[in-house]
Amino acid sequence: MLSYVGSDIASGPVWMEYITFLKSMPVTTAQEESHRMTSVRKVYQKAIITPTHHVEQLWKDYENFENSVSRALAKGLLSEYHPKFNSAKAVYKERKKYIDEIDWNMLAVPPTGTCKEEQQCMAWKRLLAFEKGNPQRIDAASANKRVTFTFEQSLMYLYHYPDVWYDYATWHAKSGSVDSSVKVFQRALKALPDSELLKYAYTELEESRGAIQPAKKIYESLLANDASTMSLAHIQFIRFLRRTEGIEAARKYFLDAQKSPTCTYHVFVAYAMMAFCLDKDSKVAHSVFEAGLKRFMHEPRYILEYADFLCRLNDDRNVRALFERALSSLPPENSVEIWKRFSQFEQTYGDLASMLKVEQRKKEALSRTAEDGSSELESTLYDVVSRYSFMDLWPCSSKDLDHLARQECLAKNINKKVDKSSLPNGANIVVSEKGSFGLITTSKVGPPSTKLVYPDISQMVVYDPRQAQGLEIPAVLSSATSTSSVALVGSGNTKAVDEILKVVSPALMAFITHLPAVEGPSPDVDMVLSILLQSTTPIGQLGKPTTQQIPAGPAPSTSDLSGSSKTRFNPNGSSRLPREGHSWKRKDLDRKEDDESISVQSRPLPRDVFRLRQLQRSRGVSSSQTGSVVSGGSAFSGEQSVSAD
Repeated sequence: MLSYVGSDIASGPVWMEYITFLKSMPVTTAQEESHRMTSVRKVYQKAIITPTHHVEQLWKDYENFENSVSRALAKGLLSEYHPKFNSAKAVYKERKKYIDEIDWNMLAVPPTGTCKEEQQCMAWKRLLAFEKGNPQRIDAASANKRVTFTFEQSLMYLYHYPDVWYDYATWHAKSGSVDSSVKVFQRALKALPDSELLKYAYTELEESRGAIQPAKKIYESLLANDASTMSLAHIQFIRFLRRTEGIEAARKYFLDAQKSPTCTYHVFVAYAMMAFCLDKDSKVAHSVFEAGLKRFMHEPRYILEYADFLCRLNDDRNVRALFERALSSLPPENSVEIWKRFSQFEQTYGDLASMLKVEQRKKEALSRTAEDGSSELESTLYDVVSRYSFMDLWPCSSKDLDHLARQECLAKNINKKVDKSSLPNGANIVVSEKGSFGLITTSKVGPPSTKLVYPDISQMVVYDPRQAQGLEIPAVLSSATSTSSVALVGSGNTKAVDEILKVVSPALMAFITHLPAVEGPSPDVDMVLSILLQSTTPIGQLGKPTTQQIPAGPAPSTSDLSGSSKTRFNPNGSSRLPREGHSWKRKDLDRKEDDESISVQSRPLPRDVFRLRQLQRSRGVSSSQTGSVVSGGSAFSGEQSVSAD
């Protein structure tokens, strides 16, 4: 049992039970006693160099055992094995960190891509990498035994993970045990019979060690799969036959494979390029391409591969003939890539007249599929960029390239009607899609897709960080952002205004309802102060919010505020207030009373009212002053201002 699970981190009790069993064996002679002591000593010496949870307890037991046998002999043995024990203890601490990340209750199910499964897979791979590094620096045989045990443990949980099987098999092959690697692959194919990757990896191993017939059987099993993977299996088997049996065997199999109804154009391309590149036979390759063209004329990718082959032969005449044949048979919507390659070919091998001619023909052909054919026929600077660029070299800067791409896209939408019913005041739309139009690749000669989705800006509101959760503050149409206050009167959203007025104090509600409509998210501060001084606020005691409802009267107009003789403004725009003398002691007392009244309030002071307080203090008006400030024919008491807050 210890030969299988002795290297496990939790195998300490097994070692201890085995030692107890050896100690309990009956002996009758001195020779048997000596043999028993030797057996117990060997087991102890193996146990104390194994990084387990009980390694320290085993070391203490070993010390007691050696001292009980012979103190003289124990001193030398303990000094010899103490460094090995320290090394095992240090490795145990590191090993425990990796093992603690593993869920030992995980079931061996096929991977579904969940986060937990990926975490467990990575935890196992980290433990395997730790064991492969041989941190304890033990002999190769013991280290390989530990790695093998860890792989077997991981497969108990990651049984359906092909990458773990592959890592296990390749580790055996690199360690020099090819037979063990073959056995692992065979087990893997039993666990995952539908895994093509493992089958191809297995054939590599068999072919690398010269086992051709086993590899051939694996390819035959691949060819028996469904039609979706048949073409790839044909191609790989043709290459395998050429490597192992020669070009004649590969040719015979290709002749049989092309008769299959499931054979695709990929098989023709692969065999033709193999004959051309590896066997240096351009005639065979040309005949294979011509034979495939009869079956796959409707496949643009096949035509492009054939054109590349002819370009390698410098046969520009047949390249043009191939493009003409393909474009005459393909519908316009499937010929976009053919036109692009034809245009690139003329840019490389043709003269200026032929290049411009192909460009014009391409525009005429593709304009039939476009919504606005007239715009497609016009020549633009974007076409010049596509003609005079090479690989990652462009005849303009990236900024100009981005600008041209956007202009090309906007030009195609110039005649499209935009529904302005959803836009406030018929606002114009400015399209700026830098990420969509600014990226141009070497194979791209036309602009990207022109299907644009415009945002509905009629629902845009001004952001206010003070708005409560679930309570929407109506916004005033403005390009500025919200600051300290938002004008609610005149915004047109009566329902939202009523909801907000329910959650404010009566004094603040009376103040808000008297505010006139202003432009922008925040009104002029001096105007707010003037309205506040002219408003009739509810009367209450100091520091206690009033519950009296003041009916809202008509709001004063802006002209009344600015032209009234009752309220005068200084040149700096602030309203004029009468000054009265106060002692410093009186001012300190007023400030204390103000602080106490503010702390009593359940809601913080509005910013504008707080500025009014500061203005009053700076001009000598006390909040506790029993007298009132006359402005606009109405009284504004300091005590009333506290209660109104």
